[in-house]
Amino acid sequence: MVAMYTIAGRQVGSHVLAMATLGTTALGAWISLSGGKKAESAGPPINAKTKEEESFIKDFVKKATGEKK
Repeated sequence: MVAMYTIAGRQVGSHVLAMATLGTTALGAWISLSGGKKAESAGPPINAKTKEEESFIKDFVKKATGEKK
């Protein structure tokens, strides 16, 4: 026999409450552990004298690390 509880005027079984509790806990854990968006790695500032020099350095670093544009 299942223990029944009255919640908001309706009879709810203890097994339903247990499943809801486990589901809510699992969902909360999944959301909190999923992290966020990966931020671009902010490296050291590029002290270039011109825009051409800055773009050259950025392209060189991308090629050296194997990143795609």
